[in-house]
Amino acid sequence: MVSLNYRDSRPIYEQIKDGLRKLIVTGAMGPDEKLPSVRAMATQLSINPNTIQRAYNELEGEGYIYSVPGKGSFASGSAGADEARRKELLAKAREMLAELKYLGVPETELLALVREGENDD
Repeated sequence: MVSLNYRDSRPIYEQIKDGLRKLIVTGAMGPDEKLPSVRAMATQLSINPNTIQRAYNELEGEGYIYSVPGKGSFASGSAGADEARRKELLAKAREMLAELKYLGVPETELLALVREGENDD
């Protein structure tokens, strides 16, 4: 499900958060699909449960997952992600586009990349 790279400079909880977010946005985890319990994932990855809980809390704050007391955590639908995260990603995309244009990547290639992302749905 989620793998860790101990050579990665990012904290472990961010790697977990990014891995789960990727599973959700790519559709590998469907809406309302149950995530592993904090304890189960901590055991599977051999890390502290607090690390998993931090990743889950942040994903919930961003709207990618939701919790049901006594039941666990579940993947949100596509409308679940919050507006702040949307704005953050758009800003990153603008920065990346500006750099790609600076590096001479033609607009047609950038448009093809966007269309390719649309076809992944």
